[in-house]
Amino acid sequence: MSKLSDSSLNKENKPDFITPELIKSHGLTQSEYLQIEKALNRHPNLTELGIFSVMWSEHCSYKSSRIWLKTLPTTAEWVICGPGENAGIIDIGDGQAAVFKMESHNHPSFIEPHQGAATGVRGILRDVFTMGARPIANMNALRFGSPKHQRTKHLVSGVVSGIGSYGNCIGVPTVGGECDFHPSYNGNIIVNAMTVGIVQKDKIFYSAAAGVGHPVIYVGSKTGRDGIHGATMASTEFDEDSDEKRPTVQVGDPFTEKLLLEACLELMETDCIEAIQDMGAAGLTCSSVEMADKGGTGIELDLDLVPVREKGMTPYEIMLSESQERMLMVIKPGSETIAEQVFKKWDVDFAIIGRVTDTGHLTIKMNSEIVGDMPVGPLVDDAPIYEREWQETIIPQAIYEVESPKQEPSQIINNLKVLLNSPNLCSKRWIWEQYDHMVMADTICGPGGDASIVRVHDSQKGLAITTDCTPRYCKSHPETGGTQAVAEAWRNIVATGAKPLAITDCLNFGNPEKPEVMGQFVGCIKGIAKACEALEFPVISGNVSLYNETLGEAIHPTPAIGAVGLISNIENMATIDLKAQSETLFVVGNTLGHLGSSIYLQEIFLREDGAPPPVDLKAEKKNGEFVLKLIKSKKINTCHDISDGGILFTICEMILASLENGQEIGAKIYKNYSGSKLDAWLFGEDQGRYVISAKEKDKDKIIHEAMQAEIQLEIIGKTGGKTLTVNDNNTISISELNKIYHSWLPSYME
Repeated sequence: MSKLSDSSLNKENKPDFITPELIKSHGLTQSEYLQIEKALNRHPNLTELGIFSVMWSEHCSYKSSRIWLKTLPTTAEWVICGPGENAGIIDIGDGQAAVFKMESHNHPSFIEPHQGAATGVRGILRDVFTMGARPIANMNALRFGSPKHQRTKHLVSGVVSGIGSYGNCIGVPTVGGECDFHPSYNGNIIVNAMTVGIVQKDKIFYSAAAGVGHPVIYVGSKTGRDGIHGATMASTEFDEDSDEKRPTVQVGDPFTEKLLLEACLELMETDCIEAIQDMGAAGLTCSSVEMADKGGTGIELDLDLVPVREKGMTPYEIMLSESQERMLMVIKPGSETIAEQVFKKWDVDFAIIGRVTDTGHLTIKMNSEIVGDMPVGPLVDDAPIYEREWQETIIPQAIYEVESPKQEPSQIINNLKVLLNSPNLCSKRWIWEQYDHMVMADTICGPGGDASIVRVHDSQKGLAITTDCTPRYCKSHPETGGTQAVAEAWRNIVATGAKPLAITDCLNFGNPEKPEVMGQFVGCIKGIAKACEALEFPVISGNVSLYNETLGEAIHPTPAIGAVGLISNIENMATIDLKAQSETLFVVGNTLGHLGSSIYLQEIFLREDGAPPPVDLKAEKKNGEFVLKLIKSKKINTCHDISDGGILFTICEMILASLENGQEIGAKIYKNYSGSKLDAWLFGEDQGRYVISAKEKDKDKIIHEAMQAEIQLEIIGKTGGKTLTVNDNNTISISELNKIYHSWLPSYME
């Protein structure tokens, strides 16, 4: 084998092809390029330049966020694996573990919505089954621009169809999620995908390459030219030429992914695999480098052995391709035949393409020549880390009351109708009806509740799963918004009767080189860390997506939180639907009527100002533990957390959830307020609150327990009838509520 003799090795004379324009097109600064030369002690060739560029991209290296991510709490006695692997892992008892993670696919989904969203689902599925887990549930968190924007309808249609087609074809239920609209996402939508899987604790697989001389195996689809520089594209903001970036969007094949999943899980039942890594961002480059780095080894690859589907592919193209449905493995010597038989059985490509070395280098050869030779350390651990300048966001004034131009009694119902028919509070049934949320037959509670619940197969255990974030709070005051995102996820898990265990995060922000944007990131991280610490709710995995802006206009800061909790016995769970007539309705928690940054303020007064509601984490935890105790003792089986839209909208959702289950159960709400004060009480978004419904026989017991625990508890009305009534003089029928609630999105998408 001849040694690398490319002119790039000429240390004195920089090759003609390395121009400032080429360096910039690879997402590198001049100082970063000089750092590459220093790491190599020579000039890189084009393949090596491409490899450094993707490994040092924001998407892969977290160079602007890494110092802040280290401040997040990541441990607890039930955490088996925290951040750093393909996905995080928590102990759920009985020798089992839950594996989960959430990731972004924002830029690709804006450029090509169907394929971008589909491959986002694909990527997160592979992150989970790479760890040895069988995926049991998918979730998503979606943000689109203004409904009035010319591209929004097209993007909604494409993203939803992409998520639905991929999840449905591979046979993993999509059990819930969230979808919001705001003009800040006009030029850069948010598509975050989450997957949860189950694995036996003694069958967990990791990615650290071990065993010098052990074979490196390529399995899955053939490598093509799609997706080249996808990681670099995801690390820059959009401009006028965004549509020209379509070639960087990968094309997924869910049927091949299903075959790959089953083949990998079958091989994992043997003793063949030493390490395994999916080929996600940066493809063969990132998977091989990360495996070598984690194992403290080197890897040598022969690109002539890589299965390709296009002729004349260069080393640059093969190493940087992000073709889908591919995995990289290190297997034990002597296991090659067994592994090959498994993958041939499932009709999946299998090739031995290299070996583990003790060099600490990624060495690439093609046509019997070395075409790349780079130390692994500089590619990963020595990647640039920036402590960006940041500017703190000052918290604005709180808003408790807003005088409406019309304060007659009927205005309450008119305002409620506006909220029910608004893009952010209307029913999202049009979306989730396109997802198969019952496949695998273990979904107990699908879309529409506080959290979705999936049975752990062949057991009485259930996993409660949710995704949450309120970007308008994060825009108003990032630290409060970050705290609230975690607190609401915790509250949604609690409301089902599950013990909250851990979160994954997907941190979506604008350009970190702008101090105000970096300040949003820092503020949200501080808030997340504070909430996770107080609620014993560690971060075990996650993703950062920066440069989400177009022509200088950034998205609202959107730190999406995915959370998982455990119900030890699914007979002890609660749902949001009202169960019976003549039950007492309580609010757990203190209602002050915070209207700042509320949906009510946004939709009724067309204002987005005011401080978000503060989050009292001590009260949050105390109230949640009280609710959990009530559910476990079976004093209640109806519970709904109060968030967007306040008390009145929360009760609407409870009534309409009952209607979905074939029961027409209304409610009468009483409060001795009037005018703007009543509006604030009905629509304010104070945190740490739940609406619960209890039978008459349990009413006094609940009041007594609340007094003993020093819990703020307020009786607000009773269930019953076929209307929703406030203070006797504000009434709307259930049928009208239902019609308004379910009409906006289907009408918009027609």
